[in-house]
Amino acid sequence: MITPQKLSPGDEIRIITPSSSWARVGGFEANLKSKEKLESWGLKVTFGRHIETSDIQDSLPIQDRVDDIHEAFADPNIKAILSLIGGFTSNELLPYLDYELIRNNPKIICGFSDFTALANAITAKTGLVTYYGPAYVTLKMSDEQGQYQDDCFKKVLFGSEATKLVASKTWSSDAWYDPTASRNYHDNQWQVYSEGHIKGQTVGGNLDTFNLLAGTPYQPELDDKVWFFEFSEEMHGIELSRYLAQLLQISQKPKALLLGRFPKENKMTKELLHYILDKFPIFKQLPVIYDVNFGHAQPILTLPLGGLVEIETKTKSITTL
Repeated sequence: MITPQKLSPGDEIRIITPSSSWARVGGFEANLKSKEKLESWGLKVTFGRHIETSDIQDSLPIQDRVDDIHEAFADPNIKAILSLIGGFTSNELLPYLDYELIRNNPKIICGFSDFTALANAITAKTGLVTYYGPAYVTLKMSDEQGQYQDDCFKKVLFGSEATKLVASKTWSSDAWYDPTASRNYHDNQWQVYSEGHIKGQTVGGNLDTFNLLAGTPYQPELDDKVWFFEFSEEMHGIELSRYLAQLLQISQKPKALLLGRFPKENKMTKELLHYILDKFPIFKQLPVIYDVNFGHAQPILTLPLGGLVEIETKTKSITTL
């Protein structure tokens, strides 16, 4: 695997729109706090050439999005690439990407949700470790949960040492992006379904997006990997059963399973989750932790995709290696 160079103060970070556009997230001014935060960390923030473009799907034409990705990877001054937000259309780009260009110019690229398709394709086709973590828009969170999110982001993307990640103090599933909306905070703990301690390479992301890669040349290898998956708000908890069945029909050899905190719209309960996991005996034989801080509930941590991690259920921790 190719691990990209970590960030340092003074580095340039490029914001791109591989899926949804500014039109879906309120525009530049509504998200200025994200730019200010990145700059407060010593980074120079620049934007893709087509960042202002938007189409009938609140996305961009395929070629515009591909061009911005290629330009970001080709520019030696840019040290990291950050997705604007998720959306619905990043898998449209996969046949048009220059994977040789990406492989020869390795750098951090980070995002979540629909970014899953792009990140896994890049990792599968080039061997570059990508990152599943905050998008540009989500960095504007400024409460205690935002601080947790920021700390994890900086530890993983700036730090050169192994980073131990543990649960945030609280979690929520609210319209965090709306300053007029009320917030409901809940005590947070990661939960263990099955005990264990392993090291392994990661694969995963948003499960409803990851499914789009099945049977394509962009599907990553699943055998002997640490699976980490989460659901977007559009899904119902009962659908986890058929997605896990599909994954286990592709690969019978996961090393561990991490499940992100389910947003309230999923209507997932502990009873339903355990019922689903109980269907598959293999999950009794390897470490399984759920309600982990990644996905579509807040806050979210940053995980390497294709990178090496250590899972320890006794301490309920994930260490990036």
